[in-house]
Amino acid sequence: MTDPAAAYVRPDVRRFLDYLNAMPGPASHELPPAQARQLLRSSRDLTDLPIGVIAVVRDLAIPGPAGTIAARLFDARASRDAGPALVFFHGGGFVIGDLDTHAGICAEIARTLDVPVIAVDYRLAPEHPWPAAPDDCTAAARWVAKSPAALDRSVTSLILCGDSAGGTLAIVTALDLRDAPAAVPVIVQAPIYPAADSGRHYPSFDTFADGYLLTRDAMLFYDRAYRADPASPRGAPLRGRLDGLPPAVIVTAGLDPIRDQGRAYAAALAGAGVPVVFREAKGLIHAFVLLRKAIPSAQAEVAGYLAALAAVIHEAEAARLAARDPI
Repeated sequence: MTDPAAAYVRPDVRRFLDYLNAMPGPASHELPPAQARQLLRSSRDLTDLPIGVIAVVRDLAIPGPAGTIAARLFDARASRDAGPALVFFHGGGFVIGDLDTHAGICAEIARTLDVPVIAVDYRLAPEHPWPAAPDDCTAAARWVAKSPAALDRSVTSLILCGDSAGGTLAIVTALDLRDAPAAVPVIVQAPIYPAADSGRHYPSFDTFADGYLLTRDAMLFYDRAYRADPASPRGAPLRGRLDGLPPAVIVTAGLDPIRDQGRAYAAALAGAGVPVVFREAKGLIHAFVLLRKAIPSAQAEVAGYLAALAAVIHEAEAARLAARDPI
């Protein structure tokens, strides 16, 4: 096992961790869910960059398996021709997080990739345990694929993206839509530090168990609240077959207890013949895409990830068009 004391920690990460670890009071996972959710919302302006200039931010209502699913459209253009759309699932251990906590990164993705981003506010545990979240996410992706009038944009293909728990949901949705395709194809999956195999033990779970924002105790709490079946691919995607999935762009954080799950997923995809671009943000912690103000060096990692994703989207969309209109 790697000695955590030997791990490289960026200077701005160390400053943030020193501040965070000196704060009194209970950890987020020790609070009632409603309070933990509010804590994450209220800390956004302190830790993340503002949404910035964006042409469209509009709330949507998606019909779901248990009622309406709230969603939000982010687009750098007021109108656009038909093209890919990115469906984003927020992180937060399946317990916290919402459309507001991840608005900054969704706007950044929309601007940088020049695609509409539809963020999905799926049902949260423990009130709604597994499989409520993946059921909502797959339903939302199917809705986007049909280019409904409420979206006001014609969608030709889907990109599935999310961070942490949302990265897991992006993978599960890709599996669901591989086995029962939507109205348009999924051309890329882009999970950010996903928990791809929570039922199996990996070394990073011990190496970075405490002191690096996301802790082992928090992960165990989230797992108990979510109550996923670790033997099911919809609960632990690495337990299923991976052939036939779309190309992937995966990023992990070097100081993350679930780092090795993302590494293992990337390796398993490559072994199954799925094209993979894998990046690891050395010296960064879990949730860094939401910490670009508190940890300025995280922004360069977000930019690098999105540059890699842009290239894969371009290649995948070109392949889709070539298959549709062969010479």
